[in-house]
Amino acid sequence: MLVLVGRACLLAGRERRILGAMQNEIELTVNGDVRRLPVGATVESLIGSLGLDRRKLAVERNREIVPRSAYAVTGLCDQDQIEIVHFIGGG
Repeated sequence: MLVLVGRACLLAGRERRILGAMQNEIELTVNGDVRRLPVGATVESLIGSLGLDRRKLAVERNREIVPRSAYAVTGLCDQDQIEIVHFIGGG
């Protein structure tokens, strides 16, 4: 089960069905860089594709913090804005 947060995401999917134009990829911005991911991608799959350790991250999707417990069920949508902060320890 994917949780698609935001009405715009749902409307975009409905418009694609109405037009009969099924997309295989979504385009989103991650820390200012445009990336393409397969439709159905989640925050967790994005983190995996970037090779990051999910235990040391904070993720914001469209200006809302995504709880770590929701990474696997938070779906990404076309034109989402993602910010990822990677914590680095030192001393």
